[in-house]
Amino acid sequence: MPSWIGPWEIIIVVIIALLVFGPRRLPELGSSIGKAITGFRKGLKEGEDELRKAVSHGDEAQEPPAASPGVAAITTKEDEKP
Repeated sequence: MPSWIGPWEIIIVVIIALLVFGPRRLPELGSSIGKAITGFRKGLKEGEDELRKAVSHGDEAQEPPAASPGVAAITTKEDEKP
């Protein structure tokens, strides 16, 4: 915990949170924040895993991804030569 945050600051923040959100809504709010933090950490971990996988396979020649079947190909005027 940072040295500039003491017990009095924490108590003041909790009291203000109780006044703003109320005692019924506060546990629900804490749960939502906890789930958001968990999801964020999971996303970061997945991103790190993908990055490590890409770096470890970086020596291999990678082919560009194939176009999705539902996506139409973009053509230019040069492609439409008669």
